[in-house]
Amino acid sequence: MGCLEVLKIATWKYTLDFLTKMYGDWFDINNLQAEQDNPKGDGPFPGIIDMYGSNGGVVEHRASLLASRGFLTLALAYFGYDDLPKDFDNLNLEYFEEAVNLLRHHSKVKGPGVGAIGISKGGDLVLSMTTFIPHVIAAVSIGGCNANTLGNLHYKNITLSGLGITLDRAKFCESNLIDISEMTNNPKDEENKDCIIPLEKAEGHFLFVVGEDDKNWNTPLFAQQAVERLKENGKNNYEILTYPESGHLLEPAYFPFCYASFHRLVGLPVIWGGQMKPHSIAQIDLWPRIQRFLRKHLEKQSKL
Repeated sequence: MGCLEVLKIATWKYTLDFLTKMYGDWFDINNLQAEQDNPKGDGPFPGIIDMYGSNGGVVEHRASLLASRGFLTLALAYFGYDDLPKDFDNLNLEYFEEAVNLLRHHSKVKGPGVGAIGISKGGDLVLSMTTFIPHVIAAVSIGGCNANTLGNLHYKNITLSGLGITLDRAKFCESNLIDISEMTNNPKDEENKDCIIPLEKAEGHFLFVVGEDDKNWNTPLFAQQAVERLKENGKNNYEILTYPESGHLLEPAYFPFCYASFHRLVGLPVIWGGQMKPHSIAQIDLWPRIQRFLRKHLEKQSKL
């Protein structure tokens, strides 16, 4: 192992130790892998489950920032960490339900419902959680899909197939980066009907966040299809935020703009999209809107 790798590991360990001391505790209960980030004070606080996408592992920065804004947050790993599955070819929603129950029964969480926020693959997972798990009553899907993507998702006697990709639609750019925005198949194609999340069954509320220049996949189309499905079923339990010239990785305010980086599943650097200035401005606008949405639906709850 080289000096750079040692430095990276040491720096990451220091960061984890710092976050744990400042905000909360690590959970490894019944195979549940998560970092709990606690706000200051006695509460009760709105409870949030926070998930990222196909990089796997635990990503904690957004959860820690939400904790600093008065949310008790669980940064949840669901693959590629410790003894969790190495991939998400088959995920069980019961794992996520266990996290929901752990959080909502926490003495400092204002229940009975909790919220969920996810980006990319985490974006479609929070939609499925809100659809099938009654106590998830508010979901923020950032750059997510209206279908279950890639691997199969199982819950009780239900299985949502994984929306596939078509490799020959990848575009190789002069910069040696890959544009994968057209690789993901259309959920509305007949062969993909078993992948679509039945959002109309949800009693909770959705916030769809769209970067119009998303180069990971066709987020504007997916959000449009989600809204159309809800409208067709007489539902108005959604909000949608659309940001021109913004890419896939819409992070909290003032986070650095990331145009391209290594993609774990592709195995090569890919373009995420967006232009630096409008994307950065979008992040500044989006961050407080996310918090207002979550507070609106979590702070004034009646018993479920």
